[in-house]
Amino acid sequence: MNNNVPKPLQGKIAVVAGATRGAGRAIAVMLGAAGATVYCTGRSVRGQASDIKRTETIDDTAEMVTERGGTGIAVQCDHTVEEQVKALFERIREEQQGRLDILVNDIWGGENLTHWNIPFWEQFLSDGLLMQERAVTTHMITSYYGVPLMVENGGGLVIEVTDGSTYRYRGNLYYSLAKVSTIHLAAAMAEELRPYQVTALSVTPGFLRSEQMLDHFGVTEENWQDAAAQEPHFIESETPYFLGQAVAALAADPNVADKSGKALTSWDLSDEYGFSDIDGRKPHWGNYAKKQGLPVT
Repeated sequence: MNNNVPKPLQGKIAVVAGATRGAGRAIAVMLGAAGATVYCTGRSVRGQASDIKRTETIDDTAEMVTERGGTGIAVQCDHTVEEQVKALFERIREEQQGRLDILVNDIWGGENLTHWNIPFWEQFLSDGLLMQERAVTTHMITSYYGVPLMVENGGGLVIEVTDGSTYRYRGNLYYSLAKVSTIHLAAAMAEELRPYQVTALSVTPGFLRSEQMLDHFGVTEENWQDAAAQEPHFIESETPYFLGQAVAALAADPNVADKSGKALTSWDLSDEYGFSDIDGRKPHWGNYAKKQGLPVT
């Protein structure tokens, strides 16, 4: 780590809700690399995994934030439980003198609840409803308790992490509803927060090369291209740190308010801010999808 690198988010306070793995972890780490103090929240802590039984924890994420030059603080929080979310922001109010600059809503938890190629009425309704609770209700609860700190301080940035930047159908009714809902959450919050100089927007990655996706294809980050034999479109995938850099760039942009209410993509933000993925590539799912005749997300 080069401590002489400018840190545009030095002194900023951030919460990444859903920072255990994937995009949430990478966003937390890149905010830390830019100098922020990052509260990394989620259910999985060392010795206590969530119901999807992954090995990643928020403790690991917080350590990674600190290693990159920020201050990582792990706080176990189930964002479906209102009392726990309220306590999280009461703690931040006390520890940071009421300051909160960046709130990233990345809670998902729907991996095992999404059933592809099955009509919605033939799926378990309980799975579809639980997906909305985990991926939409949690975002609403978190913003409800987090945004007032920003309003009181006259500024801040709320980012909704989703899948896609349009309202198109995403192959599963319940999945589509969850992902489109978060886009509209950002757009609606932007309207109500505008008088208070608080910005709200949504961001999406392209084909995300997360820890879970690598495991799904039986590859690692070192040989990930081998997975293209199973899924050709994986060749245009991106690491979670591509989106992480996008969020850090937005948080450091003094003109980010101009983007309030918009649904933004990792590849367009890469073009605008000039960053590359951590493997040196510049994946561009938008251009790739057009060339392949796929719906642009």
